[in-house]
Amino acid sequence: MSDIKLVATDMDGTLLNSKHELSNSFLPVFRKLKDQGIIFVAASGRQYYNLLKTLDEVKDEVIFAAENGSYVVYQNEEIHVQDMDQQIVRDLIVKARSIGGTYAVICGKKKAYVESSEPEFIDHLKLYFERYEIVDDLLKVEDDQFLKFTLCDLAGSEGNSYPHYKHLQDTLQVKVSGPIWLDISHKQANKGKAMEVLQEKFGVTFAETMVFGDYFNDLEMLQKGYYSYAMANAHEDIKSVARFIAKSNDENGVVEILSTLVDQTVPSNEQ
Repeated sequence: MSDIKLVATDMDGTLLNSKHELSNSFLPVFRKLKDQGIIFVAASGRQYYNLLKTLDEVKDEVIFAAENGSYVVYQNEEIHVQDMDQQIVRDLIVKARSIGGTYAVICGKKKAYVESSEPEFIDHLKLYFERYEIVDDLLKVEDDQFLKFTLCDLAGSEGNSYPHYKHLQDTLQVKVSGPIWLDISHKQANKGKAMEVLQEKFGVTFAETMVFGDYFNDLEMLQKGYYSYAMANAHEDIKSVARFIAKSNDENGVVEILSTLVDQTVPSNEQ
């Protein structure tokens, strides 16, 4: 583990606790990572501007792989952008309008776009999107690059909306990214692709990479590092992919492993 050069972690359900808060113990460990020359990547389905706010104290030192890896930025420099065809997004919107309990979101590079101002939906939206606009008709949004299409599914994404889009998995990324979230992106847009771009850019190997995740949008990323950790609270299918298990997000599992890393101690929790 002393050879680790790159650490990437999901945010919600992983680095952040169930209240979507960052542990006070994270920053001291982060400083030690930086002192040891280890690159840190925040890889999330969240919007880039939301991630900047969440990690404000270290925003100039973190690489952001936002919108499930479709938008990778470091120190305001775009490293990787994988947008979607706008007509494809419009087709997804039309389908969403026939699915009860859902609210559609176009995740643009400039901001997110939604049609509904329903308070419960907006409360969920604000957790992950710092910049958004309520528009009359999502089908008329044009002046932006579309990084991702998202459904907030208050009826449960895995059982309610996912079956309506599952057949598109051969041509698009269709991911249940949380209990009420379904994310659809370009086929080449995922956290694993973002990791490949960063590994090539910084000359980091599979064996020198550590990753953390908890849900299906973390799957490809977990396959890009030898030190792959699923959280104790992760979906069971994700646990089956990871090589190691970390304590839950509410037990500060990521920071515990990173503390081990900076102390150069080999972990004992391989599956």
